[in-house]
Amino acid sequence: MRSTVGEIARLIEGDLVGDPATIITGVCGIREAEEGDITFVANSRYVNLIAGTRASAIITSKEVTSAAKPIIRTDNPSFAFAKVVSLVSPGNLRHPQGIHPTASIGKGVSLGKSVALAAYVVIGDQAIIGDRTIIYPGCFIGQGSSIGCDCLIYPNVSIREKVSIGNRVIIHSGTVIGSDGFGFIQVDGIHQKIPQAGTVQIGDDVEVGANVTIDRARFDKTVIGKGTKIDNLVQIAHNVIIGENSLIVAQAGISGSTVIGSNVTLAGQAGLVGHINVGNGAIVAAQAGVTKSVPANTVVSGYPARPHAEAKKVNACLQKLPELYKVIRDLEKRLLKLEAKFEIK
Repeated sequence: MRSTVGEIARLIEGDLVGDPATIITGVCGIREAEEGDITFVANSRYVNLIAGTRASAIITSKEVTSAAKPIIRTDNPSFAFAKVVSLVSPGNLRHPQGIHPTASIGKGVSLGKSVALAAYVVIGDQAIIGDRTIIYPGCFIGQGSSIGCDCLIYPNVSIREKVSIGNRVIIHSGTVIGSDGFGFIQVDGIHQKIPQAGTVQIGDDVEVGANVTIDRARFDKTVIGKGTKIDNLVQIAHNVIIGENSLIVAQAGISGSTVIGSNVTLAGQAGLVGHINVGNGAIVAAQAGVTKSVPANTVVSGYPARPHAEAKKVNACLQKLPELYKVIRDLEKRLLKLEAKFEIK
C-alpha cells in the first residue's frame, strides 16, 4: 500500500514537520530501514540514530522538534507506529473457515455464528463456542468448557474441562489451560494425589503466549483478569488470581494461591512463592525471587526480592567482594606480622 506522510500523520493524529507528500511504501526498524520506509524512535537513547537512518520519515516523541527528514511528533511513538503497520502492511493471514470434516464435536455442543473449527479439533460434550471464534488444527476443548466470541485459538492448544474463557481472547500454540494443580500429600512415605476439582476463568481481551501452563484450582478457580497479557513459557499454579491489565513476561513462575493485583508487571524469569500478595501497580524485576508480599506501586528486584534501590546497593557491594577479599587477606598478613613482632599469642 502506498501512503503519504501527510495521510499517516492524520491517521495517528501526529504533528507533521516536513513534506506531507513524501511517499511511504513500507515500515521497518530505524537501523534496517530503506528509502520509502517509515520508522519510529520511542526511546530518547536512540534519537541520535535519526541522523543516520535511510528511512523516508520517522515517528518521534514530542521532544524531537526537527530533523533532516519528515518527522511525525506524537505522544506515544510506539503505539502510533503500530497503527501505521496495520495501514502499510495489513495482515494477509487467512484464518480457517467453517467446520472441517475431521473436527470431532461432542454431544450438546453449542456453536455460535461463523465459528471456525480446523482439522482434527476435538470439542467435548456440552462445550460452548462463541460467535466468530476460530480454533486452529489439533486443539482440544474439554467437556463443559466455554469460549467467548471473537477468540483466536492457535494450533495444539489444550483447554481442559469446565474452563471459562471470555471474549476476544488469543491463545498461542502449545498452551495448556486447566491442567491439574501440583497437589500431593505424603502418606507413609508415598505422595498421594490431591484431587484438583476447581477450574480456570480467563477474562475478556486476555492474550496467552505459546507453551504457557495455567493450572486449575484445587477448589474454586484460578483467575486471569481482563486485559492481562501473558508471554511465552509462563507457569501459573492452582488458585492463583491475577488482576486486570497485568503483564507476565516469559518464564515467570507463580506458585499456588498467590494473588497478583491489577497493572502489575512480572518481568522475565521472576519467581514467586505461594500464598503471597503482589499489590496493584507493582513491578517485579527480571529473575527476582519473591518470598514475601509486595506492596502496591513498588519496584522489587534481586533474590530474595527487596526494594529496587536497596537491591542495587546490595549488588554494588557484591561487585566489590574480590577487592574486599584482597584487602582482608592483606590485613591478615599484616596482623600476623604484628603478632610475631610483639609475640602476641
